[in-house]
Amino acid sequence: MSAAIGLILLCSACGFQLREDMDLPPEMKHMRMVIDNDYGLLARRTRVLLEQSGVTFVGSEDATAFLEIPGNKVVTEVLTVGDNTRVREFRISHTVRFRVTDVDGRDIIPLQTIRQSRELSFDEQEILATSREQEYLKQDLAETLAHMLVARLGSFNRSALVPVTQ
Repeated sequence: MSAAIGLILLCSACGFQLREDMDLPPEMKHMRMVIDNDYGLLARRTRVLLEQSGVTFVGSEDATAFLEIPGNKVVTEVLTVGDNTRVREFRISHTVRFRVTDVDGRDIIPLQTIRQSRELSFDEQEILATSREQEYLKQDLAETLAHMLVARLGSFNRSALVPVTQ
């Protein structure tokens, strides 16, 4: 019992808080997402997180804001090569560029770039496991970037928002 109380006190002392839904500005409550792949993991996860924060996704004619994601790129690069000229380590990087505009095309949130990467060691004895781990890392990166994107939308300075006229 005392261990549980100690853990609670420790977590509260370091500033730990449970992740909450974002409190988005009213200008972003009726949104249209513009992205190349509507069914990709980043788009799906971002949509779910925004819906949990009270955003309704609508058609272009009913939107008060447009979330544009012109860049959503995953790159795998070789870091080291072994004596046998085979890849030993590589890095998976996921970069997302986004902005939010109003119905007139004016920036509510100017173009932003977020990037995450993970490094992976390649074991030629366990090719299947390495392949699965690579797919898991790509999914994890997309999930992390979706959370970061929604957090940026929620933390944007409301006084800097361009008023939307109806």
